[in-house]
Amino acid sequence: MESLFAIIYSFLDTVLPFAWAASLFMKRAFLEIMLITPLCAIVGIQVVNSRMAFFSDAISHSAFTGIALGLLLSINPLLTMVVFGVLVALGIAKFKTRSDLPMDTIIGVFFAATIALGIAIISTRKGLSQTLSSFLFGDVLTIAEMEIAVTFALFAVILIFIALSYNRLLLTGINEPLARSQDIPVNIYNYIFAIILAVVVTMGIRAIGILLITALLIVPPASARNVSRNVRQMFWYSLVFAWVSGIAGLVISFYTDIATGASIILVASLCFLLTFIISLVRR
Repeated sequence: MESLFAIIYSFLDTVLPFAWAASLFMKRAFLEIMLITPLCAIVGIQVVNSRMAFFSDAISHSAFTGIALGLLLSINPLLTMVVFGVLVALGIAKFKTRSDLPMDTIIGVFFAATIALGIAIISTRKGLSQTLSSFLFGDVLTIAEMEIAVTFALFAVILIFIALSYNRLLLTGINEPLARSQDIPVNIYNYIFAIILAVVVTMGIRAIGILLITALLIVPPASARNVSRNVRQMFWYSLVFAWVSGIAGLVISFYTDIATGASIILVASLCFLLTFIISLVRR
């Protein structure tokens, strides 16, 4: 793996002959952002079209408890964060199929319970709160090569799944009765997407932070929706806005010493504002 990354770093030196890309940690941050931002954009399209912003927010905040559990049990918090996030996502999806309560009410219950559990765990071990701060705000500059490799594997798996199931997944999110009439296994797709969303959100927390990861899921697809005329355009515009936000945010944070996650979301928000103005002009 070291030799492979050495080749990648040499290639980046050739294509990115800039001061901000000279350091090894910036190259790693660049690679992670090039992978995690399009992942969030792809998954975020379904989140925006299916009105699942609160769902993704609940999962991102459940990571808070997952990290606390990992630190309490002396297990890698990245592992417990992902596992706990997946369990919460599956729990919400299961309750959705079994309960007559509105979806936002079910999510609100899970949101409150997981946050309360996390606070309860932290209150028993006073030293945990300092360690959790890095996850709250994210720190893409400390990303390791193994994490980049895991993100790449996740990117490949999700891309294959989306390529094979995009239309069915989209229809399931927009109109479940119609999807059922087309013999689409709606519950299975809901569970699969819940797992994908949980994994992407929890993996993105290391780079963007718990407080901002939901914004990376929502803002680029929302920007794309402002200027898109169909779903295909929305898909490609989302990728472009995500990449532009990620790279520009990384460069801006390097020269201004702003937190990278915040810088990325600010650029993404600017893209949303510009596309909103464009949509008004078109009307």
